[in-house]
Amino acid sequence: MKFGLMFANTGPFVQPEGLTLLAQTAEEVGVESLWTVEHVAVPLGYESSYPYSRDGKMPGSEEAPIPDPLVWLTYAAAVTKKIKLATGIIILPQRSPLYLAKEASTIDVLSGGRFILGVGIGWLEEEFKALGVPFEARGPMTDESIEALRGLWAKGASEHKGDHYNWPPLESNPKPLAGRVPIVIGGHSKAAARRAARLGDGFFPARADKLDECLGELKAECDRIGRDISEIEVTTGGRPTLDEVKRLEDLGISRFTVPPPGFTPDALREGLEKLGNELIAKA
Repeated sequence: MKFGLMFANTGPFVQPEGLTLLAQTAEEVGVESLWTVEHVAVPLGYESSYPYSRDGKMPGSEEAPIPDPLVWLTYAAAVTKKIKLATGIIILPQRSPLYLAKEASTIDVLSGGRFILGVGIGWLEEEFKALGVPFEARGPMTDESIEALRGLWAKGASEHKGDHYNWPPLESNPKPLAGRVPIVIGGHSKAAARRAARLGDGFFPARADKLDECLGELKAECDRIGRDISEIEVTTGGRPTLDEVKRLEDLGISRFTVPPPGFTPDALREGLEKLGNELIAKA
């Protein structure tokens, strides 16, 4: 089992000192990956329902800082050597695939091939309206963007003609070190599971109460299209206990994520060392 830290670019870790302590200590104790969240802007008084809390609201207030995940991960790459650097998730339909292909490849090259691109379709309709992106088209835009990204990362020139993105043959360089960046599909819906089966290198259903349903849909879609489900690396979270990790491993889960275990320097270091000694070393 691999272990990751989610919500890495929040709270005190938005600042250089907190980021550096989190990333370097996580690497020291054996954490495999850092996962960042994204919102380019949070409209005041939003009415869309956040799907990961009972009250439908994101943790913190609208003015709580959420650094750009790609910039944050570039800084993290510079202060670490081996920990993987992931978006978990980036809101894909809000970003041009031409820009994102360049940004992802650049981080991948600078980090020595450590970048993972976790993507989702988004839920905050007011944010889409502010950006001028059609909320109702976010699913098809995500599918097409994934295809476009892989074309831009492939060797040589890329041409794309689709319903949402179009460009003539062009070069996008540098290329990722391995010729592609792993794409992890985030979300806890059946549609997200089907998208992961069709298009993903990985799948990240973050809600534990939806895990069985998501895994069932993932398997069904893989069977339908003739894909080996073992090709898809599944990431999720849960209670940080050995029994829970073993249960998830038996279900075919490859990566277990937890939030940072503390927010002051002492609490963070103590929590990460406990994670390394009592969970990572024994799992």
